[in-house]
Amino acid sequence: MARIAGVDLPREKKIIVALAYVYGIGRPMAKKILEGLVNQVSPDTRVKDLTEDQIGMLNSYIAKEYKVEGELRREITANLKRYVEINSYRGYRHRRNLPVRGQRTRTNARTRRGRRRTVGSSGKAAASPTGKA
Repeated sequence: MARIAGVDLPREKKIIVALAYVYGIGRPMAKKILEGLVNQVSPDTRVKDLTEDQIGMLNSYIAKEYKVEGELRREITANLKRYVEINSYRGYRHRRNLPVRGQRTRTNARTRRGRRRTVGSSGKAAASPTGKA
């Protein structure tokens, strides 16, 4: 089993697809990585058919050229913390768990805000506390 950037790649998939299992690498970046290793790793090669040398080359190339997995996650978390600390609008939205990029919240935004919680009165509880109308 090929292990790249601390992630076990699925054996039966082509390497161009399997690289996308690594956090921070999508299909376009996987294509760039394989183009960067011209004539050394074919995009059509299955992970199970890779040699140890090819796996080592992929590992070293990715570690040298790109931020992936833990390093990328730490950087993103640090950026979000910085927004919160400097009290920017984006930090405020992150802190309150609201959409950050200008989406509406009067309706929608359910993914970010969670389940609906009904606010307001319910039947009998709405009657005046003194019992007089």
